Amino acid sequence: MKQAVFFDIDGTMWDHTNFIPQSTIEGIHKLRKNGVHAFLCTGRSRAYVKNPELLNIGFDGIISGCGTMIEYHNEVVFYKKLDQDLIQNTVTFLKEHHAAVIMEGRFQLYVDPEDFVGDPFIVRLRKELGSSLLPLTGSEADWEVSKFSCSVEDADMEVLTRRLSADFDLLVHDISVMELVPKGCSKGTGILKICELLDIPVANTYAFGDSANDLPMFEVAGHSIAMGNASAVAKQKASYVTDDLHEDGIYHALEHFGLV
Repeated sequence: MKQAVFFDIDGTMWDHTNFIPQSTIEGIHKLRKNGVHAFLCTGRSRAYVKNPELLNIGFDGIISGCGTMIEYHNEVVFYKKLDQDLIQNTVTFLKEHHAAVIMEGRFQLYVDPEDFVGDPFIVRLRKELGSSLLPLTGSEADWEVSKFSCSVEDADMEVLTRRLSADFDLLVHDISVMELVPKGCSKGTGILKICELLDIPVANTYAFGDSANDLPMFEVAGHSIAMGNASAVAKQKASYVTDDLHEDGIYHALEHFGLV
C-alpha cells in the first residue's frame, strides 16, 4: 500500500531557532525505512530551503513556495514562475499601500532592507541566505519570482484584498503577515501532483502543519495533523491534533497512525 507524509517546516519540523527534535528525525528515518514516502511541504520558496541539518534528514522530495515548485528525488517536476509584468505591478501596488515586500523565487529572495528596519526576520534571512538575498530595488534584471510575502501591519487589508485577489490566493497569518500565492498553486495542489506522479491514493496521505498556509494541505490530505503549538484555525481544521513540536508531536502522531 503506497503512502506519503508531508511535513511543513516552520513551527512543525523546527522552531524559530531551527531546532529539530531528535524524535522527529528518528521518526522520518523509520517512516522511510517502512516504505512510506516523506516530503517537505513548505511555504518557503526553494531559495529559502537550504539548511543542511534539515535536508540531510532525507526526504523523497520537496514541495516549496506553497506548491509553486515540486521536486522528486532532486528532479524538478513542476515550477510556476510569475510573469514579469505581474511582478512589477504587484511590487508597485504593495509599496504604494505600505505593505513591506519580500519576493520569493527559486534561486533568490529579494527585499529592500529599509522597508524592514529593526525586523529580526530580515537579519535572520541575511544570515541564512547570504548572497542569495538580493535587494529588490536595482535587481530587476535578475527577478525570478514564484510568490510574495509581505508585512501588512500598516496596510489597508480591504484595499489589498480587493486588488490582489484576482491574481493571487491570499494567506493571512496571525502576525500581520500575508502570503501571495499564484492562483492554482497551494500546498494542497502540490500534494495532489505528487499523488498523481507516484500513483498514491490521496486517502493514504498524511499532512503535518501549524498555520494558515497549511489549510489547503489539510483540505486534500487523507489525514490532517496539527501540531500542539499550531494556530487555533489550524487545530480547528485538522482531523487530528498531536503534541507540541518540543514534546515529540511528530513522532507521537506517526505512532498513532501506525506509520512507525
